Parts: sequence; C-alpha cells; structure tokens
Amino acid sequence: MYDSVIIGAGPAGLTAAIYLLRAGKSTLILERDAFGGQMATSPKIENYPGSESVRGDELADKMVSSVLSLGADIEVEEALLIEKSGDGFCVKTVKGEYPCRTVIIATGARHRRLGLPGEQELIGEGVSFCAVCDGAFYKNSDVVVVGGGNSAKQEALMLSDVCTKVTMVQNLPFLTGEKKLDEEVTSRENVEIIYDSVVTEYIASDHLMGVMIKNNTTGELRELRADGVFLAVGLEPDCKRFDGFIEVDAQGCAVSDENCIGKEPGIFVAGDCRKKRIRQISTAAADGVNAALNAIEYMEGRLF
Repeated sequence: MYDSVIIGAGPAGLTAAIYLLRAGKSTLILERDAFGGQMATSPKIENYPGSESVRGDELADKMVSSVLSLGADIEVEEALLIEKSGDGFCVKTVKGEYPCRTVIIATGARHRRLGLPGEQELIGEGVSFCAVCDGAFYKNSDVVVVGGGNSAKQEALMLSDVCTKVTMVQNLPFLTGEKKLDEEVTSRENVEIIYDSVVTEYIASDHLMGVMIKNNTTGELRELRADGVFLAVGLEPDCKRFDGFIEVDAQGCAVSDENCIGKEPGIFVAGDCRKKRIRQISTAAADGVNAALNAIEYMEGRLF
C-alpha cells in the first residue's frame, strides 16, 4: 500500500510528490498524458522564480527528475475512479488497482474547445492547441490564433517565427494578461489582432481552409483564409469523475480553499483543477505544497 497516490504529473502533482517523498512517504504518481501538464507545452516561461526564461518542457523535465531522484514510482495510466478501501482508498485504472492511505487529485485542466460543427474531426487536421507541438507543420503558412490571453499571445509569438502571417481573434476589445507580452505581440509585423470578434464556423472540405468570424458589435461576418487554427481560449478542469470525494462546482472545478482538503478525509486536491481565480505554475506548485503537507498531517494523525 502506498502512503499517497497522486493523480496527475503537472506542477501541482510533482511538487506534492517532492514534499511527500522528503517526509519519507511512499508515493505513486499516475499520469495519462504528458508529464508537466500544460506547462510542458509552453514555449517560454519568464515568470517562474529562479529562472529568467525557460522552456516549459525543460522545467517539466527538471521537476520529474527531482521526484525520480527521491524515489517516486510513476505509472503512465489514467485514473478512472477512487473507492474507499478499509482505512484508506483504492485508485483504479484500466491496468490495475493501487491501494493507498491518501489521494491527491492534481488532474489539471484540458484545452477548451469552441464546440463548432466539424471541430472534432479537424483536430490534428488543421485545428491545434499547441504551437510547440504543431507549429513546424505550418512553416510559411497563414494561421489563426483564437484567444487574447497570455497563452494565446505566447502561441502567436512562437508561430510568428515560422508562419507567413498570424491573425489573432480576440472576443474582447482588448488583450488580457501580461502587458509585456502585449508589447511583444503588437511589435511583430506579421501578427494582426482582430478584436471584439468570435469564430463562428470552420471552413473546410477535406482539410481546413479557414474560419468565419463575427464582430460582436456590428454583427459583420468576415472570412479568414488560413491553413491552421490554434485554440487558446482557456482550460476546463478535469476532475468531475471524482466528485464523490470532492465537491465540484457548476464549471467542474473542485471546491476547496488553500488547504486543498477534499470533502472525504484523506482526499486532497491541488492545481488547476481546483476552483481559484489565479492559475499559474507557481500557484499550482503552492497547491502541491499545501496538499502534501496536509496529507502528511492526516497520515500522522494531526489532521481531522
């Protein structure tokens, strides 16, 4: 039996593992996708303490190396459900079952989609979420980035290095997020920003050919020809399947304060899947610390 099973290997889960392992607690990390979570797909991180600038995958590799050096077990599996088992829990996956004393849910969030007809079929065939992963496929092409926050701006900056033209479509009359990124984006000659507009349709036959956009104020429709569309319109939490052990709000976020305690003693929640106003790598890491330390307090009989 493990002292703790951590579901998710983003910054929250990896940080929690470091604190648990340093306290001598046996720890298993379950991750179904990429280690590092959303962090791993960021081309440049400039607001994480201790590094002026670092690629997201490099920072993720360093975090994973830390937990491995401390003796963590890692399995590439998707946690399907949690069940009560004696004095602890059992985390079940397709491949097996993992008994444990505590569980930390750090499943992060998934890319939000526009929900337009044909979108699912176009993912990987013209619709993408990651310039790091797919930007090279659009060298010398025209692309559209949907969104106007930090993630969208970072996508646009990276794509502007390889694409002929990048058009950002922002639903607000202004960009959001860091002003420094605003300056970088607006200084790129091959980046155009269309404000107060939304994408209403994908234009495609056997492949993506562009999008139709609508101005929110005038209602005017406009066709944008493009070879690729990168969606950067936010994230959706990924923890609803565990709602028997955590309280989940209407948006699917786990409801917990900064102590990261679930509604079932021994269950904790951390990172972007938790309801909160600010979602950054540093805030996810902070959640990991709180979840781990409270899990340790619980296992040693000093909590609840």
